[in-house]
Amino acid sequence: MALTLEPAFTLTVEVGEPREVGRTHAGYRRVIPILGGSVDGPALTGTVLPGGADWNVVRPDGAVHVWARYEIRSADGAVISVINEGLGYFDTPAGGVSMPTRPVFEVPEGGPTWLATGFFLGELRVGSEAGQVSIEVSRVLAI
Repeated sequence: MALTLEPAFTLTVEVGEPREVGRTHAGYRRVIPILGGSVDGPALTGTVLPGGADWNVVRPDGAVHVWARYEIRSADGAVISVINEGLGYFDTPAGGVSMPTRPVFEVPEGGPTWLATGFFLGELRVGSEAGQVSIEVSRVLAI
């Protein structure tokens, strides 16, 4: 058995100004509001709903722990809850700004159950436009 990634969709997320909480025992805490966005891809399309946030911490070792909770509405109307967690460094050797994440989905009855039963990986990238991040979401398949 081998694992492979199947591209599912891209989340383009509009974010607001961070609320700086400040230094805590875990590191430097900030809360970044999610204002909306889009979901585009071969497996799912829809919108990112406003109202969520990323409660992230810059740890003393420089790693950034992201923990975001928000909802998306699929094109067929299902409201899907998302928790997306990641850990990494935003300053990569190649000069890019990205980190791996693990999104988990909760779907309503009648919604896309493949989201609730699959295992997914994401790559969070800070967008070239201020106030925007994207997450390339792929489903992990065992073949």
